[in-house]
Formats: sequence, structure tokens, C-alpha cells
Amino acid sequence: MLQGLLDGPFENLTSYTEVIQDGMVDLLDSGKLTVASATAFSLSPKAAEKMNDNAAHYAKKIVLRPQDVSNHPEAIRRMGVIACNGMIEADIYGNVNSTHVMGSRMQNGIGGSGDFTRNGWISSFVTPSTAKGGAISCIVPMVNHVDHTEHDVQVIITEQGLADLRGMAPRQRAKLIIDNCAHPDFKEPLREYVKLAEKKANGMHTPHDLATALGWHVRFLETGTMVQ
Repeated sequence: MLQGLLDGPFENLTSYTEVIQDGMVDLLDSGKLTVASATAFSLSPKAAEKMNDNAAHYAKKIVLRPQDVSNHPEAIRRMGVIACNGMIEADIYGNVNSTHVMGSRMQNGIGGSGDFTRNGWISSFVTPSTAKGGAISCIVPMVNHVDHTEHDVQVIITEQGLADLRGMAPRQRAKLIIDNCAHPDFKEPLREYVKLAEKKANGMHTPHDLATALGWHVRFLETGTMVQ
């Protein structure tokens, strides 16, 4: 995502975040990002060496604050932060899994994503539409672990497009996410799941077929792919 900003048309950006990573250093170097506020660094050895060698230069562009300041709900809300967090997967109703792969294996911690998601002016989540060379869809019928509920997630973004979920009912969200964010290889299977769920669901507000909702994850664990 940060590489996309580096190549994009936006100028005079500012960042209020928890952790500075390599992509943000590149944005500072390009001049497109004018200042970054954070609590800590998480840099590759190459980026850390560059940071150390040019510490006086970066000191003019970076502010480090205690976590209880950088992640403070009031500060995030007052500044109108556009919150942009990565995710492992999202489901068709907008629930987001940021931490676990296939239900049990932790990939990373939740960090401060909840602070920014619940208090930002706009809360967005970004991911490629597939993983493992196309074997995994990052848009699924039901996430295998929930870190951020549909009530907090406003925008989902993949390289396929963007789904603005604000003001949408669950079935409207499902259509928008599938149409705009799912990989073409998985759009029709997702639409078929929705049809099945609408037939079998106990109620129509958020249609799910609980017998098959996590079937894509089970298929991957058994065969190494979510592709039917």
C-alpha cells in the first residue's frame, strides 16, 4: 500500500501511526510524506542502517511519542485520521481477521489497529485479493477469526477495487465486496455461497449457511487450495 502511495499522485502527506516501517521511510525520502508521528520502528536491516546513518536528517521529519499518546482515541478522532490497516482476510459482510491464519496459527498481533479503526475518521483495511499464489482467497464467506467487526470496518481495499461499506446493510455489503474486492477466480463461488446461504439461513438479515461457512478454510487445510 505504501509503495502505491510512493507511485501515486498524492503530495504533502502526513502520517500519524504507531509503527514506522520501510515503506514510510521511502515515502519520507521521496518528499511525498512530510512528517511521520509514531511510537516505534519496525525496519529491515537495510532500512535501519539507512536510518542510523542519516539520523540527523530523519530527526527533522519524525516525531516519536509514548503509545498512550500515539494511540489515544481522542487524538486519533480529533485529527480525523484516515486509518489504513493491513489484514489477513475479510468476509463478505465486512468482518476482518488481522491476526490468524486458518483459525489457529497466529501470523501477527493486532497491534494498535483497533485504536485507529474504532476512532479514525475513515477506517479502511487493505489486502491483496489472494495469497499463496492464488490458492487462498482473502475475501471469504466467513472469517476464521474476528479482530474487527463489520460495525467498525468502513472500507475494504484490494488490487481489484474498493468497497465503501458505510450505510450498507449486510446483503448490500456482500454484493459490493464480492463485486469490487474479490479476485475473479473467486467471485462466482462467493456469489454461489450467498445464494446457498439465502436458502438455508435462519433469518435473512445476515444470511449464512453455518454448515459450509468455513468450508473454504477446511478445503485449504485438506487440499492446499480454496479453489473448488
